[in-house]
Amino acid sequence: MSKNNGVHTVPNSGGSGWINEAGGRTLSHHRTQETAIETGRREAIRQETEHFIHNREGRIRERNSYGNDPFPPRG
Repeated sequence: MSKNNGVHTVPNSGGSGWINEAGGRTLSHHRTQETAIETGRREAIRQETEHFIHNREGRIRERNSYGNDPFPPRG
């Protein structure tokens, strides 16, 4: 899969609800953040990339990696 900047679950700036975006395009629209997060997670796993979950103010509140992590945990 090609490199991108991940899947972002963000509030819909053009209306109500939440959207998932990747590579500058909208992947899906959802009424609730919960369903948007579930769909965004599945897409990030499929793309083997990161999933960024934003809050209502647009700030990243959670980040999960489902691909080749450039900064793996040390152990």
